[in-house]
Amino acid sequence: MTSPSPLLLLIGGVSESVVIATALVDAGYRVLMSRATDVPFTAPKLPNVAERVGRLDVVGMSRLIAEQNILLTVDASHPYAIEIKKIAHEAAASACIPYVRWIRPPGIPQDVAYTAASDHEQAAKIAFSFGRPVLLTTGSRNLAPYAEHARAEGILLIARVLDHRDSLAAAAAVGIPPRHVVAGRGPFSLVENLALLDKFHIGTLVTKDGGIQGGMAEKLQAAQLRQCHVVVVSRPQIGVSLSAGTVTELVSLVAESLKAVYEAAVPRA
Repeated sequence: MTSPSPLLLLIGGVSESVVIATALVDAGYRVLMSRATDVPFTAPKLPNVAERVGRLDVVGMSRLIAEQNILLTVDASHPYAIEIKKIAHEAAASACIPYVRWIRPPGIPQDVAYTAASDHEQAAKIAFSFGRPVLLTTGSRNLAPYAEHARAEGILLIARVLDHRDSLAAAAAVGIPPRHVVAGRGPFSLVENLALLDKFHIGTLVTKDGGIQGGMAEKLQAAQLRQCHVVVVSRPQIGVSLSAGTVTELVSLVAESLKAVYEAAVPRA
């Protein structure tokens, strides 16, 4: 009787999660993919991949690792998802299992002019200093400073958020009128971005560096064509020793990490 293949916990928060899960399965692993929201992936069910939905704190994730006998955590959360990264790292360390992080490659071309902001408060201050309507494309978190600056300056704010009840509720909670909320699921095409900029006479675009997969190229191209100011909230810097920027590197790093675990568990003669 053969023993089951190792079970890995994949924190899935980016569109590449399905690709990563498939590569891990092809490499001989089983995968439990954990997602915070119930927004479905546009992909068929994968063999040897189970899914769970719901936010977890450190205690909850530690319990999940113990109950499922997880041997390694792969963190493929969004580059800006600081909280879940810290939770996943701490839970893995507490369980004494390897933690490997997927880092989505940056997506801002070198020839694009933009203003960098260290956080959302600074980004909001910069965005509304130009005195033109602002399109916010950073998601439903951290909406408050933008809504506050929009009211204080009397400048139109359009927030594009995920078409999900939680995102719409977040916009309503900070007082953004429904008519100024654009709900949808990206990545958005150049034509869609241009149409939105034109509809609301947008003069400033606020974005995060979501990478190529996040539709950055189309978004920035539209802003250039319409001569919009671009404000980019910089990626948070969270150091971790085991990280990879390609799927191939990630799978190799997983294999090396598990090999080290097995070797450490075998008593020396």
